[in-house]
Amino acid sequence: MTALAVRVDTTSPVPPYEQIRAQLAALILTSRLAEGERLPTVRQLAADLGLAPGTVARAYRELEAAELIRTRRGAGSRVAAPPAEAQHPDPDQLATLARDFTSAARALGAGNEAILTAVQKALN
Repeated sequence: MTALAVRVDTTSPVPPYEQIRAQLAALILTSRLAEGERLPTVRQLAADLGLAPGTVARAYRELEAAELIRTRRGAGSRVAAPPAEAQHPDPDQLATLARDFTSAARALGAGNEAILTAVQKALN
């Protein structure tokens, strides 16, 4: 497993579980976390971030509900295969990705200009 670049801003109005979910979703959807790659355990990530395990567990549950990860008792949580429909996202999917990216970027302290610059660079 690669070291995760997940950070939580406790002063943000975005709940910590949502910050974690958005950042991990962005890492998965941009293939920075590959299919089959193992995520840290709930307890390990919670300890690393200084959060309660329930906070990380909620983020993992939401990622699993979105079919971005799969969890098996004894095998841990792993990045799931990308859904086939991801090849042709609809506008609602794109809006969700944009919100996820924006949430993750804001959790890192980025403002509107920095976010727009990052998107423009990614498109080029």
